[in-house]
Amino acid sequence: QLQLAESGGGLVQPGGSMRLSCAASGFTLDYYSIAWFRQAPGKEREGVSCINKFATTNYADSVKGRFTISRDNAKRMVYLQMNSLNAEDTAAYYCAVHVECFASPDTWASRDTSWGPGTWVTVSS
Repeated sequence: QLQLAESGGGLVQPGGSMRLSCAASGFTLDYYSIAWFRQAPGKEREGVSCINKFATTNYADSVKGRFTISRDNAKRMVYLQMNSLNAEDTAAYYCAVHVECFASPDTWASRDTSWGPGTWVTVSS
């Protein structure tokens, strides 16, 4: 059974860093693209970063240069390193499979996308 489980969220001060992890089970991670999305209160879910099976990455403009996505297929893990965090990064963060890492984050998800339960990130002093 396909499962994704995010971890690593919590409270961080502005300017700080945090690493989120996504544990994959029930499928062979090597063959799939994985994306991170986030949803802030009162806002729609948005794509943050995507990594395909060749480890090619795409990022939303709002996080370019601050966030880094990576994968470790042997450990069945995908990571999101977040640096220089600000209040606008406060959101629930989700990892997802059955995505396509096209140039536009608006095109990554489809009706076939499977989601983890999410982990909450709060950026506040």
